Amino acid sequence: MREAVVSLSHQFEISRRQAYRYLREAETIGHPVPVVTPSVPITLKIPANIVSEVRAYSVISGLTLSEIVTRAIAAFLTAVRGHG
Repeated sequence: MREAVVSLSHQFEISRRQAYRYLREAETIGHPVPVVTPSVPITLKIPANIVSEVRAYSVISGLTLSEIVTRAIAAFLTAVRGHG
């Protein structure tokens, strides 16, 4: 298990603790568990009215604030890639 934890940790750039959790979960359910892309915490200053709208959308959609912001940034990056 130790070698698998170290290997998984290096391969996906996750902590050894998280790698251990993934391996234990996979062992429990009997099949591989997808490893999610690690997140990096950042601080943003966003106007209060936008934050209120995003929070309201979060309640309606069931998405977290982080998921909404991540999707919005990904959509923006997709759009600007085509415009040089």
